[in-house]
Amino acid sequence: MDLKRLFNKGKKIVDERGGVDSLKEDASELTDIAKGKGSLTDKAKGAAAAIKDPGAPGEDKPKAAPSQQPPKP
Repeated sequence: MDLKRLFNKGKKIVDERGGVDSLKEDASELTDIAKGKGSLTDKAKGAAAAIKDPGAPGEDKPKAAPSQQPPKP
């Protein structure tokens, strides 16, 4: 197992989702969903929706790094 490659993939995913602060916000949001009221199905749906949107609820998606942005026409 190539641990450096695994580490780099993990870092890339975190960076794509907005960095460590965004990851902490996601974890906090998921904790709130899990502790909230509602059925397990409702919580699963809420968690799935929360994961699709990085960062705190209502925030815009982070901009992609300049090298990842499509070229302008």
